[in-house]
Amino acid sequence: MAKHLKQYGWEYVVVDIQWSEPDAKTHEYSPFTELCMDEYSRLIPAENRFPSSAGGKGFAPLAEYVHSLGLKFGIHIMRGIPRQAVHRNTPILGSEHTAREVAKTHSICYWNTDMYGVDPEKEGAREYYDSIFKLYAEWGVDFIKCDDIARELPHEESELILLSEALHNCGREMILSLSPGPALLEKAELYKQTSNMWRITDDFWDDWKLLYNMFERCEKWAGHCGAGHWPDADMLPVGAIRQDYSEDNRTAFTYDEEKTMMTLWGIFRSPLMIGAEMTKLDEQTLGLLTNADIIAMNKNARHSHQVWRRNIDGVEVILWVAVCSKGGWYAAVFNAGEKDVDTEIALTDLEIYEPVSAHELWSGETSADRESLSVKIPSHGAAAFLLRAAGRRD
Repeated sequence: MAKHLKQYGWEYVVVDIQWSEPDAKTHEYSPFTELCMDEYSRLIPAENRFPSSAGGKGFAPLAEYVHSLGLKFGIHIMRGIPRQAVHRNTPILGSEHTAREVAKTHSICYWNTDMYGVDPEKEGAREYYDSIFKLYAEWGVDFIKCDDIARELPHEESELILLSEALHNCGREMILSLSPGPALLEKAELYKQTSNMWRITDDFWDDWKLLYNMFERCEKWAGHCGAGHWPDADMLPVGAIRQDYSEDNRTAFTYDEEKTMMTLWGIFRSPLMIGAEMTKLDEQTLGLLTNADIIAMNKNARHSHQVWRRNIDGVEVILWVAVCSKGGWYAAVFNAGEKDVDTEIALTDLEIYEPVSAHELWSGETSADRESLSVKIPSHGAAAFLLRAAGRRD
């Protein structure tokens, strides 16, 4: 990642779920399994899987190495307090109260048995959350992906607020990402006030139906992007993504579908997270992830929104537009149909009333004095443009 991707803006390396479980072998969860935990009810890395954590060092050595590469380090956590801490009634750092006293035992994750919820009304609850973020700050963590919290609202709303306050008071800047989705649109302002990004979907995988559904999700959430808070369309399942890494482990998306995904995530301004075995990325996949123009659109687009979604010659075509913070406009055209489309899109549809130069972000082709966009897009494909008023040089 440092060698091939950092220069394009990729910077966070995140250890995902079950890092405290010694016997984790696949993506399947082991019910009521034994986890590694310190004396204060806090989960710690399994030494057999993360040898550098031995001797109470936790993730600090790994974070230090990641930082030495000019990258940032993150971890996944589950909302709440470990069940085994509650069952053993272990202490909480900085409090006279114990794990059993702060637990909300009826608040559980239905797909993972590791944790109970924490009751913010109980004495010791704040000290528990303060203690885990104190530990993460000592490790040098830059990014927290907190699971089992985004779509449980409003039931767990108070726990989210408590967790967020503990993170922001820990003395180290950390990005807070909430999962899983779909997040609740009516709680958008709460997500903005407590976190930096939140999942708008359940786990996103390489299935055209899921990608097609994302257009509707992005349309609804587009108005909530910006200034440190981002609706998250989830990972990019590109390249080699299967757990067994066999010869047939390549994403089920076609190349055109991958371009559609990158274009939609780009103009919508979703956080970009790679969901792939990076040591097995081929040149085509690297090309998707290192397209500087697409990444610039993700960074510089403002006021992104869907313009229209209509049938053109029997093909569903979707048009998005955004203002470019560096000058000009971005336009993205998507073919959601089952056959190729060849059409002209008037600039007036984008409320642009002067000729422009049009730079297509995937092909790199530029044409001047355009009063419309000529697009020829294959099924499930996309085109993206940076439009500048005629005569502009910047």
